[in-house]
Amino acid sequence: MKKGAPIPFALLGHPVGHSLSPAMHNAAFKALGIHARYSLLDVLPGDIPRTLEDLQQKNFGGVNITIPHKEEAFRFLKAHHEVSPHARALQSVNTVVFRPDGKLYGDNTDAPGFLDALREAFRATPRGKRILLLGCGGAGRALALTCARQGATAMFVSDINMKARCRLRRDLKKVAPQMEVGGVALSRAEQVAPHCDVIIQATPVGMKPGDPPLLPATAFRKGQMVFDLIYRPALTPTLAAAQEAGARTQNGLGMLLHQGVRAFQLWTGRKPPVAVMRAALEKALKARRN
Repeated sequence: MKKGAPIPFALLGHPVGHSLSPAMHNAAFKALGIHARYSLLDVLPGDIPRTLEDLQQKNFGGVNITIPHKEEAFRFLKAHHEVSPHARALQSVNTVVFRPDGKLYGDNTDAPGFLDALREAFRATPRGKRILLLGCGGAGRALALTCARQGATAMFVSDINMKARCRLRRDLKKVAPQMEVGGVALSRAEQVAPHCDVIIQATPVGMKPGDPPLLPATAFRKGQMVFDLIYRPALTPTLAAAQEAGARTQNGLGMLLHQGVRAFQLWTGRKPPVAVMRAALEKALKARRN
């Protein structure tokens, strides 16, 4: 018989009500017989340090961090606790482990989760690829820097925010001096897209009904790999345009799964039940559609 309250885990973000993460992690805890519960906590910007310290006192096992708190969490953990070399390189944290010694440990499973999903969907890696990134925010930035380290031959970054675009270009040149790096206004991205092997859509465009595709079908080509980080809806306008051109497509559900798998392993030290977690995500997503 289980005794005591379940070990608490949570996702911290603002907003977080749309997340499918509880379904995935609670199914994994149940499958492995771990007495734990994963919930959602809406945390306002600026409140991450206080919230993490408060959860530490409440004996949390770990948390995920999502928009808009990943960089704030990194700064706090770097200054007062510990972060992984990977999180330090990205200056972003999406997973926190609450250690028995009272220390917090921050890591980032977003980019490794993306690489796992890329291999699963396309049997491909970034090595030798020409990549166009649409959206230079936290997630896009992490993926671009990781793809650069993984041997991409060219990276073109596009964003409406010129400052974010220029910052990422500068950092990419530091990480991979030999790689071709270019900044592209979103209005000109369709001119670059046909010359790329992989296109990563990392903006929120496509989540709302009526959103247009970021690129027209004429910007894509047959055999191209197009990855949209959005998973609701499963087929975004950008993915629909890519499919019309014969490109291979993948939405963000695979990345959500695999970053969650890696976070679960960090928290528990156990081999994650990947099939159980995938089925729980798909069931939760189907329920949201109905």
